[in-house]
Amino acid sequence: MAVWAIGDLQGCYDATARLLEKLNFDPARDRVWFCGDLVNRGGQSLETLRLVYSLRESCEVVLGNHDLSLLAIGARTEAEQRKVNPDLARVVQAEDRDTLLEWLRHRELVHVDRELGWMMLHAGLAPRWTCTLAEGYAREVEAQLRGPNFGKLMRSMYGDKPNWSTGLNGPDRWRAIINVLTRMRYCTPRGRIAVEEKGTPGTQLQGLYPWFDVPGREMRELKIVCGHWSTLGLMIGHGVHAIDTGAVWGGKLTALQLDTDELRLVQVPGRDAEAIAASQPRRA
Repeated sequence: MAVWAIGDLQGCYDATARLLEKLNFDPARDRVWFCGDLVNRGGQSLETLRLVYSLRESCEVVLGNHDLSLLAIGARTEAEQRKVNPDLARVVQAEDRDTLLEWLRHRELVHVDRELGWMMLHAGLAPRWTCTLAEGYAREVEAQLRGPNFGKLMRSMYGDKPNWSTGLNGPDRWRAIINVLTRMRYCTPRGRIAVEEKGTPGTQLQGLYPWFDVPGREMRELKIVCGHWSTLGLMIGHGVHAIDTGAVWGGKLTALQLDTDELRLVQVPGRDAEAIAASQPRRA
């Protein structure tokens, strides 16, 4: 048995299939954790989502910002759905869309295995969040995702504010939690997220820090595996293993073995240059 974590798939079905084959992944024996952003941009989101769904008895999935966007699109009218990009439109118009989306909205924002010693999330943690606090905040939002307030959550989810505070309530609180867990890269020591900053460390404005390197941050009791930050690339340090290596941008798709003390990484090429070029809008 092996337990693997895989970085952002973003609709790259071919790369995902290649990586699982290279891992000799056996769903009857092994487990795989997906770090979120299963869909969007790769051109094969429907196929990718179906593949992960087929592995549902052998996998753990945390929701990324693109997965939440897909759920929000799925809750809109058919007329509104026809206006989204073709990759996601194929998902919401598929005959098995209800099955796929219902399964997706029951995924976690944070997955914890204390016996294994790992926590998985998509993006980051606020400076004062321990793993235990993050897990609790994630469960608050998951209850809304899975309950009768799902539509309300999807309508109120978008926005860069407010900054996280323990005193927040209702939609503001849920939005702030979602932004931390699915959108964070840089923040201030007080936890203000700089969503506009997406470059490599060293390019950010003064006073901003990578979320995992903020002065005065809490010590985390678990090792963390995450994705979301393709320009960061593979980064292992501060108890964090960031494994979004830009498969959708022509980089690599990365798997990290979790059930070993050795650092074991397996990679395959991501989306090829022809596919990337074909997905770009043509200039007049």
